[in-house]
Amino acid sequence: DKTVSLRKDLSEMHEWITQAEEEYLERDFEYKTPDELQKAVEELKRAKEEALQKEVKVKLITDSVNNFIAKAPPAAHEALKKELDVLITSYQQLCSRLNGKWKTLEEVWACWRELLSYLDAENKWLNEIELKLKATENVQGGAEEISESLDSLERLMRHPEDNRNQIRELAQTLTDGGIMDELINEKLERFNSRWEELQQEAVRRQKSLEQSIQSAQETDKTLRLIQESLAAIDKQLTAYTADRVDAAQVPQEAQ
Repeated sequence: DKTVSLRKDLSEMHEWITQAEEEYLERDFEYKTPDELQKAVEELKRAKEEALQKEVKVKLITDSVNNFIAKAPPAAHEALKKELDVLITSYQQLCSRLNGKWKTLEEVWACWRELLSYLDAENKWLNEIELKLKATENVQGGAEEISESLDSLERLMRHPEDNRNQIRELAQTLTDGGIMDELINEKLERFNSRWEELQQEAVRRQKSLEQSIQSAQETDKTLRLIQESLAAIDKQLTAYTADRVDAAQVPQEAQ
């Protein structure tokens, strides 16, 4: 019987749609690791493509039902037509929902990759600060050399907040959706702790270098005054010597 055959095809397709909905749309997913998230993206992509391939089957069923209706008595029309309409609606909804969920997970995956990229960039900058702080631990030389070290540290510290703000926003977006919240919070805690520690150390080093510059400038000033004083005494003594003045005849400090 053609009606029985058509209803069997409709039933099988309905079963496949129900199974796909349960497997990919109604099941609770937990993404605690990047591997789980990536696997889910790939799984949804395959499901979306598989659903699109079923379009040929749906079209064949539609053509078969319509051909049967065109030839069958009116009594058989309504029930079959209703079943076909339900199937087409269910199939289209499934395709739309699978595509929507796949796109959402794609965006989530892109968000995770972007977060890693910003974290990597900021950690490289923190590495540079660490190296700079080590290089300025015991700066040798006078005020000019110390001042150059301070300038280079201050230039490095003039780092825009944009990346850190992006990290905060991307992490918030992911954790709000329950995506790898433990892993992300752990990464953020480690990053923020290191950021704060190096910032504080950099501020201490800046103050230390400023004090060193001040001390070096005072030392330079004292040495300059001593040199000027020695030069004046040397000039005076040279004049005494040229005039063959005896030591006993000059002031005590000149003696």
